[in-house]
Amino acid sequence: MVKAVFFDFYETLCFHKHSLEGNLERIAKRYGVEVNWERCETALESLFAGTSVPAPTTDYSLLEVSITVMKRECEFIREVGIEKHVEQIAWELLQSGHYLFAANSATLYDDVVPTLQHLRDAGFKLAIVSNWDTPLDPLTERLGIADYFDAITASHDRRVRSEKPDPHIFNYTLAAVGVSAAEAVHVGDTYAADIIGAQGVGIRPVLLDRDGTRIGRWHETIQRLSELPEMLIPD
Repeated sequence: MVKAVFFDFYETLCFHKHSLEGNLERIAKRYGVEVNWERCETALESLFAGTSVPAPTTDYSLLEVSITVMKRECEFIREVGIEKHVEQIAWELLQSGHYLFAANSATLYDDVVPTLQHLRDAGFKLAIVSNWDTPLDPLTERLGIADYFDAITASHDRRVRSEKPDPHIFNYTLAAVGVSAAEAVHVGDTYAADIIGAQGVGIRPVLLDRDGTRIGRWHETIQRLSELPEMLIPD
């Protein structure tokens, strides 16, 4: 019997209001610099690579995370051909779109609150399980959804130090919520992290495919969160 529903966070519950490319184009125009858009895709891959959680024995701080994020952003700016005002442009780009620096950069999908309310009213325990490099509770509070969750687990939390698909982040959340793996469902948009990770610890995975590009990838797939209650609540 399903007693708890876990959710991935980014591109499951929320998304960026504006694309990074759009923000970069606007900022570059203000500084009078040219962006080499042909390099952008490769530069983006480099920007988001190597963001894994430090090993459990590694001592690190949020200040170090902030510095690392800024350094990566500067490297990205240089990779797309910008050589002037790199640090300023990087800072403005972070301010316009990175959750660590931009309080208003996150927007909920329109099906999130109704689905959370439906599941909460039906008696399910709810949790977030997210690969996230900063504390996630303040952001969920700003978005107005924190009170729906019994646990909010971010991978870079010093108490967790594990990111999907590693089993520990799921087991940590199971313990926090007080259910067994067989009593939980995990919903997310990333096959390798969410589906493989949840399946690996015995949690039932549901793939969220909002843009319909992964049809047939997983046998339990939904395009909207509003489809979830009918999968979990008996008639």
